[in-house]
Amino acid sequence: MEELLIPVVPMSHTAHIRSHRKPRRSASTLAMRAGVAGGVLSTLAVAGASGSANAAEPVTQTLELPTLTADLAAQVAQSADATQQAAANYELRAERDAAAAAAAKEAKADLAEAKKKAAAAKRKAAEEARQEAAERASRAAERATLSASVDTGSSSSSSSSSVEVSAGVSTSTATGSAAAVVSFVQSQVGDAYVSGGTGPNSWDCSGLVQAAFKQVGVDLPRVSQDQSVAGTQVSLSNLQPGDILYWGGAGSAYHVGVYVGDGMFVGAQNPSTGVVLKPLSYDPPSGAVRVL
Repeated sequence: MEELLIPVVPMSHTAHIRSHRKPRRSASTLAMRAGVAGGVLSTLAVAGASGSANAAEPVTQTLELPTLTADLAAQVAQSADATQQAAANYELRAERDAAAAAAAKEAKADLAEAKKKAAAAKRKAAEEARQEAAERASRAAERATLSASVDTGSSSSSSSSSVEVSAGVSTSTATGSAAAVVSFVQSQVGDAYVSGGTGPNSWDCSGLVQAAFKQVGVDLPRVSQDQSVAGTQVSLSNLQPGDILYWGGAGSAYHVGVYVGDGMFVGAQNPSTGVVLKPLSYDPPSGAVRVL
């Protein structure tokens, strides 16, 4: 290391004044600064020598770019296919989600419609029950009136009977076998209607007619279709007590009853009404046959 010479500077004429004195630097501080300066100069010298040596040899750097091989092209194509497949999957999922939402909406609408129909059916059933109860009460009152007003008489010498019905029904007189048929069906008014019923307290329409004519020895067919052609066809304007009334076509009738005179008939109508005495206007028949 080179030796540093520190020059001695003479003291100024104001140095004896304390306020004009410059602070003295300690020897250790000066030595440290000298050492740092020497180290810096040595480092610069070494760096300069190294730079001169390296300047003679230029540095060459080669960058190698990847070559697009067949394998790399296949990988790129496979990646593109995967991306396309993923996009197709997303689209399919979106379509499924939309279909599910539409199905849920439709199901909700169907449920609301079903509830609406159920409420309407419930109201209809309640109304039918109310009407049926009213009809039962009406039938009971009608039965009581008929029981009090029907008077059947017979004469042994002429085999005749007179049937008188009040409560808005005019008097009708039948003779012979017709009187017996009329008497029988009127005595069943108020009985229940039961499909296939043949008595003694429940009937269907053809079962009542067959039983009535059996009282006078006439054996009629069992069903309405056959009873509608069991005798001679007669005009509805020329009816007599004891004629068989039918509804529907001759040979294909679906209902039968017995004409009792004065524009009235007796028939086992349906489960709601049972056996009733009604005017022809209540349920106008299609035709009539005369058996007696």
